[in-house]
Amino acid sequence: MMDVLEAIRNRRSTRDFAAEVPSRQAIEALICLATEAPSAANRQFWSFCVVSDQALLDRISQAAKTYMTRFRPVDLPENLYEKLADPAFHIFYHAPVLILISAKKNAPWKAEDCALAAQNLMLGAVASNFGTCWIGLCQPFLDTPEGRALIGISDDETPIAPIAMGRPASQSDYVVRKQPQIRWIT
Repeated sequence: MMDVLEAIRNRRSTRDFAAEVPSRQAIEALICLATEAPSAANRQFWSFCVVSDQALLDRISQAAKTYMTRFRPVDLPENLYEKLADPAFHIFYHAPVLILISAKKNAPWKAEDCALAAQNLMLGAVASNFGTCWIGLCQPFLDTPEGRALIGISDDETPIAPIAMGRPASQSDYVVRKQPQIRWIT
């Protein structure tokens, strides 16, 4: 298994997945890694929902695309709205699994806690030869009554991190990172 530095350097968003559904054991192992993340005051308000039913993922994809193009709840570049309007575009890139990390609605620092858990999950995935992609385009829909009903999220939870996951069907393009802006105060 690769070390953490190699996992950080190799992690890329996967947008081309093989149809193979990861085993329950592999998914549970990644969720266990996710829960090793720090959380505010160690309260661990997160919860995990795993969806591998392809018909349901297709239904969520279509409903999320419709919601996003109709209401435009996020200020996105126009080319992304055009992509969402394309009937052939699948919001989860046909990933075999969606792992949704949610948190208690009134939990302090819920977004930060879930993002830390998601990063652990995604790094664990790359170290285990899986690919992931945080699908922010479905997050607003999953926070609607219809979206909640489709995946059984209660009204006291907020969906934070929808992570598509599976074996990559092809190698992700290498993305050149910008040089960080660093301001030193000494």
